Amino acid sequence: MEDNHQITCEILVTSDIHGHIYPTDYRTREERNFGLAKIATMIRAERLRAPELLLVDNGDLIQGTPLAAYALKHRDGVYPAVTVLNELHYNAAVLGNHEFNYGMDLLKRVIGESDFPWLSAGIVDSETGEPAFGKPYIVKVVGNEVKVAILGVTTHYIPHWENPAHIQGLQFRDALETVRAWVPRIRREEQPDLLVVTYHGGFERELLTGDPAKRLTSENQAYVMCMEVDGIDVLITGHQHRLLAGQAGGVTIVQPGCNGQALGRITVDFARKAEGGWRIQEKRAELLIPDETVEADDTVLELTREIETETQDWLDRPIGHVIGDLTISDPLACRSADHPFIEFVNKVQMDVAGVEVSNTALLNNESAGFGPVITMRDVLTNFMYPNTLTVLRLTGRDIRAALEQTAAYFMLDSGGRLGVSPAYLEPKAQHYNYDMWEGIEYELDVSRPIGRRVVKLSRGGAALTEEMELDVVMNNYRAGGGGDYDMYNGKPVIREIQIDMSDLVTDYIVKQGTITATCNSNWRVIAGR
Repeated sequence: MEDNHQITCEILVTSDIHGHIYPTDYRTREERNFGLAKIATMIRAERLRAPELLLVDNGDLIQGTPLAAYALKHRDGVYPAVTVLNELHYNAAVLGNHEFNYGMDLLKRVIGESDFPWLSAGIVDSETGEPAFGKPYIVKVVGNEVKVAILGVTTHYIPHWENPAHIQGLQFRDALETVRAWVPRIRREEQPDLLVVTYHGGFERELLTGDPAKRLTSENQAYVMCMEVDGIDVLITGHQHRLLAGQAGGVTIVQPGCNGQALGRITVDFARKAEGGWRIQEKRAELLIPDETVEADDTVLELTREIETETQDWLDRPIGHVIGDLTISDPLACRSADHPFIEFVNKVQMDVAGVEVSNTALLNNESAGFGPVITMRDVLTNFMYPNTLTVLRLTGRDIRAALEQTAAYFMLDSGGRLGVSPAYLEPKAQHYNYDMWEGIEYELDVSRPIGRRVVKLSRGGAALTEEMELDVVMNNYRAGGGGDYDMYNGKPVIREIQIDMSDLVTDYIVKQGTITATCNSNWRVIAGR
């Protein structure tokens, strides 16, 4: 809206799309109320009402779905999610942590295909110290008069998780300190009427109380940005996959979930000042959530139909068979005692790495394991992250500490029944941070205090001493200490297998042809003796 005395600026936000374009559940092929195609319909409707709106993606765009995996590994040409953002005339995108999962060559290709800039002020060239992906902010003018500056910044925790080969030549500066430096600089040099920070990171504290949302690290710094950095009008967040819209410390904030489950909308009303120029009169944030009444955008569907069809065909190809039962019907039961599917995954890791001890996680509660016939769909829906493998040399002391960390996943409810600790459910589900081991025997007693839950730990029937050394294979995220496994930091790296876990599992199944389900029951979780 615009008149002589008032201008309204609207900013639309997506974040953590993770390759979701079609409103399709790739496990079942059923339609769901998410994805860029549905979000596109909402964006076009908003643009009819507010033609000058600004449109931003807040990162983690290119990784996540089987379609994303297929496009990145089996197709040339413009990456499909970028095709959609180009079609919708996005003004900018911010680099998320998962943008680096496939290495710099592919990321540079994706950036080169984009009709919009990719922003990140704190990711700099190691040699020059300059932002590695170009100018870290953009300036747009709305209503021919109102100047809007949008600064992009990314969580600097990426080196804790990412394959070092994928981020060579880059330095990841503290996101909070980056914002502290750039906000006053932009205010001084650009003199914007509205300053927006779009941050691929989330809130480390609860918005209403200021209480820590989880263990405080510097992975998420949005709360302190709102409270301590003067000059921010709007803070767009992501990374945690939360649905948030509101205010914090006078800053208007939004976080639109993940996978295209919501579109964030920031509306800012400006009033003309008597001395000239504009002042912010009102700011508000909302979440626009698609439902079954929102039809997927025909143009977006058509632009990606060919690769979607190829992906679905690829997913349905059988690659192996199972004797026995590798299905998962109850995720909590799977995490409570040794399970054939988890044993299978650990076997694959040990076979590839040539070691006798392994740990792995059930990555999410939708993982269903394998039925009698294994397809690519089964593999990619169980192994959705492009993790590689690392072998660390650990002592018995390290292993015990890791098991105590993993045991913190559990709690007992008022009836003494096993459940999941709220710390692993809010503000973001972190089932992937609970590990299960093969090659050792152990027992976790959840009735005991956190830090004292390992009541049995042995190898081959003999107690695992503190000084005993073992080579252990795990995913690269965990080996880097991801998930608060600090005991792994600085441990000797014996071997790195730079192949995605989904590819390793696929190759193993194809080579074997038929997988026999086994379970040696080497570990269990109990609730008192």
